[in-house]
Amino acid sequence: MHSKKYFKAIHQIIVTGHWITDQVGKDLKEYGITEPQFNVLRILKGQKGAPITVQEIQERMVQRSSNVTRIVDKLLDKKLVNRQECPTNRRKMDITITDKGLEELEKLDAKVGDFHQQFQGNLSEEELETLATLIKKLKGE
Repeated sequence: MHSKKYFKAIHQIIVTGHWITDQVGKDLKEYGITEPQFNVLRILKGQKGAPITVQEIQERMVQRSSNVTRIVDKLLDKKLVNRQECPTNRRKMDITITDKGLEELEKLDAKVGDFHQQFQGNLSEEELETLATLIKKLKGE
């Protein structure tokens, strides 16, 4: 039984994930944006202008958050997103990213990219593929 090695590996994954999130969070804080807000902006950019509901945003988030509505409200206050009633279902709200949101996201992506740049040479292409494969295998995919 490899349970000790298993838990040691899981611990490394968790610690590394939190470390990356914390570091990225510090970079985003300079712009007054939280990591979940950044995640929502990236999801909206991926929609290429097509509206999406709060529920759909929640399903796509890296860290599932129960307060997506509050995250969207904060982005609305900053004029980075738009919210309007869905024409086919008045109980749903359609969310889109604004031009200002796209401009801000470009700056944020550059900042986050700078953080990741310093580590990109640490693993070879083959090692990166192996790491991704092993993580998927661990998850049973």
